[in-house]
Amino acid sequence: MFSVRTAVLPGLRLLVRGFAARSSAPPLQWPVRAGIANIRVFGSQGRGGSHDRGWASGAQGEGEEPEEEEEELLSAEPLLPTASQRVCVLHPDVKGRPRPPTDALQVAEAAALVHALHGWSVVQTLVVPTKVPDSRLVFGKGNFQDLTEKIRGCPDITSVFLNVERMAAPTKKELEAAWGVEVFDRFTIVLHIFRCNARTKEARLQLALAEIPLLRGLGSGQQRPYFSTAIRVSVSPGESFTKLRHRVLKEKEAKIRRALERLRDKRSLLRRQRTQREFPIVSVVGYTNCGKTTLIKALTGEAAMQPRDQLFATLDVTAHAGSLPSRIPVLYMDTIGFLSQLPHSLIQSFSATLEDVAHSDVIMHVRDVSHPSTEQQKASVLSTLQGLQLPSALLDSMLEVHNKVDLVPGYSPPGPGVLAVSALLGHGLDELKAALEESVLRATGRQVLTLCVRLGGPQLSWLYKEATVQQVQELPETGAAHVTVIISRAAYGRFRKLFPGPSQI
Repeated sequence: MFSVRTAVLPGLRLLVRGFAARSSAPPLQWPVRAGIANIRVFGSQGRGGSHDRGWASGAQGEGEEPEEEEEELLSAEPLLPTASQRVCVLHPDVKGRPRPPTDALQVAEAAALVHALHGWSVVQTLVVPTKVPDSRLVFGKGNFQDLTEKIRGCPDITSVFLNVERMAAPTKKELEAAWGVEVFDRFTIVLHIFRCNARTKEARLQLALAEIPLLRGLGSGQQRPYFSTAIRVSVSPGESFTKLRHRVLKEKEAKIRRALERLRDKRSLLRRQRTQREFPIVSVVGYTNCGKTTLIKALTGEAAMQPRDQLFATLDVTAHAGSLPSRIPVLYMDTIGFLSQLPHSLIQSFSATLEDVAHSDVIMHVRDVSHPSTEQQKASVLSTLQGLQLPSALLDSMLEVHNKVDLVPGYSPPGPGVLAVSALLGHGLDELKAALEESVLRATGRQVLTLCVRLGGPQLSWLYKEATVQQVQELPETGAAHVTVIISRAAYGRFRKLFPGPSQI
């Protein structure tokens, strides 16, 4: 076997393992001879980071199952140091920028992101004005010098969270050299939290897909300290590293998309099965950490649900069975929480996960009314939902639920059509269930009917199976019963076809 290790970009290395003689050969220069090779492109973690964690090939070998290939596609280097960090949150106050969302909201969210990381804490928060946010050093010369003195003069600071969507690699390098600590942007922090909370294979694959455009955009003189990819490819004679890297990423992206398509097909099948069984679907959406999971747990009584007071604690769309006051079974879909200025590539990746929202019967928008920026959070959620191109009728019928009212003494809803609840204490849940039932009946075309059926016949057992039986009034003298049911139009059509003749009273 031979191996080739060569520097190709600052901070990036290429490892090629081919299949030849078993003896090792000295390092060679690119290009290498044609053949089949395992190729890995990865970046060093830098100060405080971890070492390389082994080898994974992203190709599907002979007889290899797609599931094994998918696991290999998910291999990646850690994004952040594993050690605890004492963080300075640094927010650029960009002059001339449209105000919403406010600086206060963004700073609070940045601090909450840091607190979501195990062992990380905020030791200082700085809001610094800048007219040049896209410049190499983000801030003007005077403000940059002041910042450098403050950060270097505070021994408690071990890293800086620069609250911008993404930093260029040269900017990161210069800031770290000037301040003497590691500097992270919002994309890195959010992506790491997403990785930690992604429990399903689909969510993890979507994150892997979100990294591809960043790797593809690397050029000469650039580096990313935290992205890696692994795949088995054939090496053509004289092929440059740049062409090879683009081909490797293209093949990895295609494999991820195929894996996601297989998972989407499975989800579509489950959706069709739910439709066939006529389960009403209530999608629960809201800003991250607004209490969606706690509310679903209160509505369903599902003891296994474990809500957490943390941003993005829910990253996967999950279904939870419950019932409405009339005993209509319903499925609550718990969705990913929203965030203002979520990195664009992550929004694109998770828009597929939110497909279930488009197929729901009712949307329930949960708001944390105890949050000082609740109105800005509402605007962010509505903007994201509109970007999903949901049916207008679904958006127009959306229920707005004000949660955490126990934290706002004397709170009352600002207008009609808004429901106030405390999911934690159970306040207002009966009113919410009644409103949900009304919305579900209207959206699904269900109707309340009283039918006359024969006692001992098949009609009554069929109704118990296909509809929601409310009341049975037996009439022994006639051998019949008056049965009050909630039934969909489709189910009632099947009932009339199976049991022709007068039945409705």
